[in-house]
Amino acid sequence: MDTNPQPQPPFHETNENTPEIGGGLPVIEYWAKHTLSPEGPHLWKTLFHKSACLSCSWGTGGQKGGFTNEAGEKLQRCMKSVEAISAEIQPPVPVHFFDSHTITDLQQLSSMEADRLGRLSFPVIRRSGSDHYERISWEEIYAIATDAFKKPPERVASYSSGRGSNEAAFLLQLLLRTLGSNNLADCSDLCHAPSTTALKEMFGTNTSIVSLESLKQADCVVLAGSNSAYNHPRLMNELIKLRDKGGKVIVINPVMEIGLVKFGSPAFPIKSLIPGSDIASLYLQPIPGSDVALFVGIQKALIEQGFVQYDFLQAYTQGWEAVLEQVRSLSWETITTTCGVSKVEIAAAATIIGTSKAVVFGWAMGITQHTNGVDNVYSIANTALISGQIGRMGAGVMPVRGHSNVQGFGSMGVTVKLKEEIKQALEQLLGRSLNLPKGYHTRDLIEAAQAGKVDSLICVGGNIYGANPDSAQAKRALGNIDTIIYLATKPNIGHFNGLAKTNTIIIPVLNRFENPHKTTVESGNNFVRLNDEGKTHLKNADLISEVEFLTELAHRLLGDYPVEWRKLQDTRYVRQLIATTIPGYEKIATIDDTKEEFIISGRIVTEPHFKTPSGKAKMLTTPLPNLALPQPLDFDIDESANSLVLALMTGRSYSQHNTVVYKIDDQYRGMPHRHCILMNRTDAQKIGLAQHDLVTVQGDADKLENIEVIYGAVREGAALMFYPEVNVIFKARTETRCGTPAYKRVPVVVYGKQRSPH
Repeated sequence: MDTNPQPQPPFHETNENTPEIGGGLPVIEYWAKHTLSPEGPHLWKTLFHKSACLSCSWGTGGQKGGFTNEAGEKLQRCMKSVEAISAEIQPPVPVHFFDSHTITDLQQLSSMEADRLGRLSFPVIRRSGSDHYERISWEEIYAIATDAFKKPPERVASYSSGRGSNEAAFLLQLLLRTLGSNNLADCSDLCHAPSTTALKEMFGTNTSIVSLESLKQADCVVLAGSNSAYNHPRLMNELIKLRDKGGKVIVINPVMEIGLVKFGSPAFPIKSLIPGSDIASLYLQPIPGSDVALFVGIQKALIEQGFVQYDFLQAYTQGWEAVLEQVRSLSWETITTTCGVSKVEIAAAATIIGTSKAVVFGWAMGITQHTNGVDNVYSIANTALISGQIGRMGAGVMPVRGHSNVQGFGSMGVTVKLKEEIKQALEQLLGRSLNLPKGYHTRDLIEAAQAGKVDSLICVGGNIYGANPDSAQAKRALGNIDTIIYLATKPNIGHFNGLAKTNTIIIPVLNRFENPHKTTVESGNNFVRLNDEGKTHLKNADLISEVEFLTELAHRLLGDYPVEWRKLQDTRYVRQLIATTIPGYEKIATIDDTKEEFIISGRIVTEPHFKTPSGKAKMLTTPLPNLALPQPLDFDIDESANSLVLALMTGRSYSQHNTVVYKIDDQYRGMPHRHCILMNRTDAQKIGLAQHDLVTVQGDADKLENIEVIYGAVREGAALMFYPEVNVIFKARTETRCGTPAYKRVPVVVYGKQRSPH
């Protein structure tokens, strides 16, 4: 059997402007442009600072040095690191900027334009009815904040992102829960919540069970729904090394991303940078949202090829019989029709998995951001268990996290689903029960705010407006909240569109390499890094650290209960609290003295024993989704117009970090600006569209006009547009078990240039 069949055209079609490899010389050119510019000395100083990278949670930096990962390997910085640092060392927003720019003016800014305004260096407030932000004193900030968070606990909430530290995260959740609120929304609710939900039920863990050391022992990686070439570039170094030693990489993505086919890494300047390194051994392009069907197909092929590890299933899992029975009951026609991938290709993937010695299954938001995202993760983990590829070195499941410390916030208890062990420890600290109401995750928070049920919100980093679907709804909902306090290093579109009813306050905070105290962060593979103190480049700035603001606010609200809050402004004492509260974090108590960074204990699984009540992995059946298009839509379609219904995926460009945009174009997809739609040529030609034609794209919330058509290597029936701009056109269809919106399968209508909807 051919174990490496290649997808047929039009899936391979690329735009005439796209490069032949990802990464490569453009990365070096970008580095040279920035490091040899006037900002270069400060940029280099920051790159070498002993603190963790600001970008993705793959992780590098810390006490081993700014360019070094936990394995001691050098050259582990990427272009995204430089982009993030460059944005943080901008000059300050001019002192009189807000005086001369109205809210109406600021609401016209794009994500990139807002970020380019510079660093926030003094606190400002927008008062009810005002069309301007104005400077505000710290005493007034604390007076407003104290009054706001004295409201009934069910009416106060927080939202956070992984930009902050473990210490800030711990203080945030301790403050909210001491007040009696469990409304701890987080950006992870919008991305990997299906991963934590599924992994908790199956294995008793919320995180990756694979360490970097374990990954290095794999001879196969299955990477599903992740464009790691540009969102987690350092992971590509591991895939290059795996391929060099004869291993295989199976990529699953509806879009043929060039960096996942061939990638040029600066970490290997001779063998990889210019010629590029082969990444995908097999590239599968399923219909968006059909991942359950694809993985059930792989399971069916594993059965037929004799690769099922029955002894492993009997000894270490429960529920496996029902899973295999479901797989056997489904016909190949049903499977291939649902996922859009041929039986030959599915069988090839099963052969690679079944003949590999050690397989790691990784995935990102292309798997989780669906209405059945939890089932998608179940199906991946079922595949790992059926093939016996879990519970030993080199094998396991590995959600690939986005933001640098997003996993750390969850570990610290910033979640509506608090671990029982943490709950008990906090109850002992508080001296009372923590049987609090369910609490609002991010989508619940928006719905509650729209219903007038939220009075006060503190946002520790992030962009709650920009990150949510249905931008108009998010704007209305946030506008119902009396007081919103944003802690941020730079302006973002949420500060100008997510305005509170009465008081909107933006507090300028120090970033990770500027803090006057040590902090820690956690990588997506459970490694804890220690960040040294630093200083800001901003002169005469009126900045504060997140830790200082949270502890001072807590002191004014709570006095010295249940801790001496002001004492915790020395983060050493926060780490001692963390050590006694957070399972696996015991070593953080002595990290100030030892400088010993560590892997969180109890999370990396190298033996087939799991933290479930039975000690066995719990397998669950996964119903196939109904993905028929066109499907009943919640909006009217102009039947007389020349139109096409597509499954739209929202995505980030290659120079973007979460909602922050660094460049308007995407050279790797051949998209010259942000107002494009990447379409399959066959789909476009069905309604007479040529490349660069302008179309209207309509969703169930709104429409965008004058969108440029770009032909790309996206499978037929699917399309891609950029987040967060496209969020305005669709409402939130969520995974009901965890609230994550289905950003990766949005039904839309594309109207041809001949006519547009009435």
